[in-house]
Amino acid sequence: MLKKITLVFTLFFIQLSYSQLPEGFVYVSDLIPDLKIELRYLGDNNFTGKPVPGYEAEKIILSKEAAIALQKVQRELENDGYCLKIFDAYRPQRAVNSFIEWARKPEDTLTKAQFYPEKKKSNLFNLGYIATKSGHSRGSTVDLTIIDAKTLKEIDMGGTYDYFGERSHHNFKEITATQKANREYLKNIMSKYGFRAYSEEWWHYTLRQEPYPETYFDFTIK
Repeated sequence: MLKKITLVFTLFFIQLSYSQLPEGFVYVSDLIPDLKIELRYLGDNNFTGKPVPGYEAEKIILSKEAAIALQKVQRELENDGYCLKIFDAYRPQRAVNSFIEWARKPEDTLTKAQFYPEKKKSNLFNLGYIATKSGHSRGSTVDLTIIDAKTLKEIDMGGTYDYFGERSHHNFKEITATQKANREYLKNIMSKYGFRAYSEEWWHYTLRQEPYPETYFDFTIK
């Protein structure tokens, strides 16, 4: 009897949790419990230097289709002794709007040395590092890397997340053979399970058959 009551309460809280999301979206950790999360835009370790509007909890949200595909990626990585680490997934449109406002303030260069030392802030849109409409807001794009399952340390990709420069490009040649192999390893597994890479950012992937290709959502992450 106690087990039955516990199950009822568990199902109730799961249903309550998902009632906060639009239909078709899920919390990725419910499908991938051992997922490592470092939601950069929830804090100040990002190119704006401060928490981003729309991020209120360290929750990774994706369309159900993208989350299921990512679950398959995780399973294959685990067979090789690795796991996924997620920096960002679904991104509210209000967050993208805040990036636009940030870019309109040329005097704010607090994070330039870390995130865009070789680029002018005014050129970040034209160069494709920031967009007025982001695939993240459609719910099937994810920023990620790979970590060692035992040490939880990131494997060496030859560049850091959200670095706006050529070093982040998939075809960047001035990295070691190991770093290039690590990028290819991630790219091949993501491609195998339906994700396409973005040439300018080694960490950025979008589900090819995304369910909402024309819709940009703005619900809060909480």
